[in-house]
Amino acid sequence: MERNLFRDQVVIITGASAGIGRSLALQLAGQGAKVAIAARRAERLEQVAAECRALGGEVLVVPTDVSDEAQCKTLVEKTIEKFGRLDLLINNAGLAASALFDEFPDLHLFRQTMDVNFYGAVHCTYYALPHLKQSRGHVVAISSLGGKAALPYNTPYCASKYAIHGFYDALRMELSSHGVSVTVVCPWWVVTEFHEAQMDKNGVPRGARGRALYTKKMMTADQCAEITLRAAYKRRREVLMGPGALTVWLKTLAPGFVDWLAVKVFLEPAARRAKAAQSEVKS
Repeated sequence: MERNLFRDQVVIITGASAGIGRSLALQLAGQGAKVAIAARRAERLEQVAAECRALGGEVLVVPTDVSDEAQCKTLVEKTIEKFGRLDLLINNAGLAASALFDEFPDLHLFRQTMDVNFYGAVHCTYYALPHLKQSRGHVVAISSLGGKAALPYNTPYCASKYAIHGFYDALRMELSSHGVSVTVVCPWWVVTEFHEAQMDKNGVPRGARGRALYTKKMMTADQCAEITLRAAYKRRREVLMGPGALTVWLKTLAPGFVDWLAVKVFLEPAARRAKAAQSEVKS
């Protein structure tokens, strides 16, 4: 990426302790931006901050659980106190729980997913907005292709991402007269810890099962971050990444076909594996 596109810009990044968030922080630091990084894991944030400073970036570390509205307010306040302004908010924090909807023992993980993925972005945007209006700044939301074309086993995650699109589509219109723009980014599969941290119906992280999903065809976090920052610089409305973008296009033309395909690819093989496992137990 061209250097100095974000020089002296003040940026808040949530979910910055690993993956896409970490890559965004490092690339922005290398661009000369002033970065406030937020996530729940304070020790990991400090490691990212040290990497950013090694690139010459000015960094503020604010451990934050974005599901807590008060902590999001504090994040914005500390950023303004440190840097005096805010130009770009990147809502990246997210989590996922994967199971058939009626397999979840209760709705705790469903609510938790909405609290982090959706309300976390709402909280940060609400408190950042007065400052973004002053700077005629920009909001970037890291969503997912799952927020445009849903998949089975992902009802909490897809619901949270569909909500992101609805929220920012409405907000974008409200902000049009204030010079504040919104970019919603929809990555395809990206090699990050996200897949290892994805939970099953009981809230247990996938771990090694998540790592087994990685392939050489998947996008790296650095690649995703670079595409995101180019889109932010150009103030694009929406970015669809990877081959999954074709699914989104097909969904608009033939939604029934896409649903049928998802059932064939995801549901039916899983049902066969479950039946085989039950047969082995009985034998």
